[in-house]
Amino acid sequence: MSRKRRVIFFALIILIIGILTWLNLALGSAKVSGREIIEIFRGLGSDEMHENIIMSIRLPRTISAILLGGALALSGYLLQTFFGNPIVGPFVLGISSGAKLLVALAMIFFLSKGKEMGLFSMVGAAFIGAMGAMAFVLLISLKVKRMSVLVVCGIMIGYICSAITDFVVTFADDSNIVNLHNWSMGSLSGMNMDEIKIIAVTVAACLILTGFILKPMGAYRLGEAYAKSVGVNIPLLRVALIVASSLLAACVTAFAGPISFVGIAVPHLVRSGLKTDNAGVMIPGCFLGGAAVTLLCDAAARSVFAPTEVSISSVTAFLLVPVVIYMMIKRNDRKESL
Repeated sequence: MSRKRRVIFFALIILIIGILTWLNLALGSAKVSGREIIEIFRGLGSDEMHENIIMSIRLPRTISAILLGGALALSGYLLQTFFGNPIVGPFVLGISSGAKLLVALAMIFFLSKGKEMGLFSMVGAAFIGAMGAMAFVLLISLKVKRMSVLVVCGIMIGYICSAITDFVVTFADDSNIVNLHNWSMGSLSGMNMDEIKIIAVTVAACLILTGFILKPMGAYRLGEAYAKSVGVNIPLLRVALIVASSLLAACVTAFAGPISFVGIAVPHLVRSGLKTDNAGVMIPGCFLGGAAVTLLCDAAARSVFAPTEVSISSVTAFLLVPVVIYMMIKRNDRKESL
């Protein structure tokens, strides 16, 4: 039954991603028919404007939603594995906000010098910011043993980083504010294929790293004592989890700004659907689940109020906060019943 459930789950989620990909290409302020999309991909498109919309705007945006959504959900799962708690994620712990702060500072510095920030520089700055926020969380975790207090501290770190970012953006030059405003709110607009290449390489590297630590992760989730008994190098595993989760969250923040609650809610939804916590199943499940949720939210962000576009973070918060609240209530009820 477990095998059958997994086959059905993955088949269904791949089908959902396919449908949402199609909708993301077709929907928007300028609607493009399914037949015309096929003709454009075959190189037979007759409408130059629609061809430009699909190939230069919507296709890169759709691919980025798949990659970044998957990266964010996987980052959340790795953090939940590290802390042994399902209510943590890169947005909740302030890691995304730390990445956002350093990217904003770096962007303003480069723009003030009349230069554009390179793609690798953006990812590097975001990674340093994410690691800085993660370091604060880890320092607090040495003093605080209760996960609820640690999560609150992470949220406070996130608020501090966001406040500094908003302050910096507010007092930046007018031209800089235009470049920073949409990004700081969370948006997939303006993606191009050069950015997608960097995203794909970063995500692929993190997926390869998680592949190497797959078995140690499985043992670690059964308890630190058990993991040590079967020969798992705990410090090395923790470093790998921190680096991979921070790099994934940093990549998302660098190119799309902060996207809320995907990292915490999607692993829970995938776990509920698969009825397992096996890392070998959860990692691809979380990646595909994050891709599907982000595609859905991005389609809603740019289509519901078209031609006005809302931030994707607003949509993810609206749809996923109820999931997080339900998860926390269910977790609390389970604790009380023990």
